[in-house]
Amino acid sequence: MRHLRRTLIAAVLATGTLTSAVACSSSGSDDSGGSAKGTYTFWDPYPQFDASSEWGKRVAGCGTQAGVTVKRTAMDTTDLGNKALLAAQQGNAPDMMLVDNPVVSTLVQAGILNKTSDLGLATSSIQPNILGAGVMDGSAYGVPIGANTLALYYNKDILKAAGVDPAGIKDWATLTAALQKVKTAGKKGITFSAIGTEEGSFQFLPWFWGAGGDLTKLNDPNGVAALSLWKDWVSQGLAPNDVLQNTQTTSWQEFATGKYAFGENGTWQLANAAKAGFPYGIINIPARNGGSAPAPTGGEFVTVPVQKATGRYDVTKKIVNCLISPTNLLATDTTLSYIAPTSAVQQQQVQQNAALKPWVSAVAAARGRTSNGLGTKYPVISQQMWTAVQSALSGGKSPQAALDAAQAAVGRKG
Repeated sequence: MRHLRRTLIAAVLATGTLTSAVACSSSGSDDSGGSAKGTYTFWDPYPQFDASSEWGKRVAGCGTQAGVTVKRTAMDTTDLGNKALLAAQQGNAPDMMLVDNPVVSTLVQAGILNKTSDLGLATSSIQPNILGAGVMDGSAYGVPIGANTLALYYNKDILKAAGVDPAGIKDWATLTAALQKVKTAGKKGITFSAIGTEEGSFQFLPWFWGAGGDLTKLNDPNGVAALSLWKDWVSQGLAPNDVLQNTQTTSWQEFATGKYAFGENGTWQLANAAKAGFPYGIINIPARNGGSAPAPTGGEFVTVPVQKATGRYDVTKKIVNCLISPTNLLATDTTLSYIAPTSAVQQQQVQQNAALKPWVSAVAAARGRTSNGLGTKYPVISQQMWTAVQSALSGGKSPQAALDAAQAAVGRKG
């Protein structure tokens, strides 16, 4: 999840509301008959990459290999998802879309996407937990180009001064003990994002899942334990009050001041970590009773919208297979600071950059937010989750009461 890409989740929620009407370019262009000539349209959520970028060149190059021109349009994720819904209604969806993984289920429910099996796209080499975010009723509707997730960055100087060995942090108890030592030594403990948006839910999920929490039962004892952990940290001064307003970006900026022992953040901060000016390390987020907590997977899926001109699919398949080839996956995931979705390319990544090794293990333990049949139920659940986190950390309600209210609200909306 590249800064969470400002996901479509909040925008479509349960209603699939469309925020704007646009004149979408026809997927047929000069090729309404569906032959292998002409222009093929591709939408992605990377407006930061223009045609001269490595990503832009890669997309164009895959079109050239397929004997066609790819017309690429980049936009914010929320705009992309909303325009995809509108374009499908108007019968002019693009040939291919790269969408944030939680959005796949929303587009499937709207009847927009093709199954990968119907297109003959192979997914057997993709790690099941990464592919899971794009699976509905046992069928995959896209191919992930990579994944990112969360872990704990730590400041080596602060831990050394406080007498904390990061290798000894195995569970919540040892992590909390480390935070207390850091505070006693006059430094700050841990910073994270608890903002009232999907970013807050994204950062809370490793602790929720790491306690054994169930998204269909937000207020069970395990979920309450996770929220109580965060509440206790804030109450004891082990985490700052401003986590309530922190995005993942501002949380990183706090950690980058060099005053905090730990910062929960993602692979996308690796380049910034190298510029932080102090030695850092990375450990997986610990589960309540030990082991790595499952963190949510972020990242995008290449998807193929339904087309009236079905003859276009053969060329579309060639373009998609080019984008997800091992060589291109390695280059793309390096550009995006993603972990590849296949073990073979992951090994190549670690060979090139040993700093990615803990991220490979973190991604291996991660899970999709919409997996296990949640699909479009997740946005409703997530909104109530972040509302509960805000309520508890601000002191408005106890963790139990906050999650009781969240579960009741999910029931009413479900």
